[in-house]
Amino acid sequence: MTFAFPIRALGALAALCLLATLARAADPPKPVPAPIQQLRIYEIFEDTKPHFHARFRDHALRIMQRYDFRIVAMWETRQEQRTEFAYLLEWPDEATMKDRWARFMADEEWSRIKRETRSRGRMVGQIQDRTLHMVEYSPQRHLLD
Repeated sequence: MTFAFPIRALGALAALCLLATLARAADPPKPVPAPIQQLRIYEIFEDTKPHFHARFRDHALRIMQRYDFRIVAMWETRQEQRTEFAYLLEWPDEATMKDRWARFMADEEWSRIKRETRSRGRMVGQIQDRTLHMVEYSPQRHLLD
């Protein structure tokens, strides 16, 4: 009879562990929030377009990578008399997007490159910036990966 209490205690402990496991299994998994996309559209000028593309390709992209920018795709568009450069980025959330842009804009190398390339003429006019939130029925949640 001296072993009856410990065996009962072990049985009760095993039952509690089983109930805790079942309770956790019954909780639905928390949905992973969808990332956000950011659409940037720059007005660019025909006379400085090659310089703009060289600066973006050779410098901006490299510095953006330093701050974990995830560029999905880039396009050049033309509307009436206006040429535009558009690109789409993907971010985990708005806070990350704002933080990374602040860090990029404060980057000393990027500031220096912009100063140095001003001598080639005006490269960017109007900038449009849109934050895109996917609707729940979007066929694709992540554009990268």
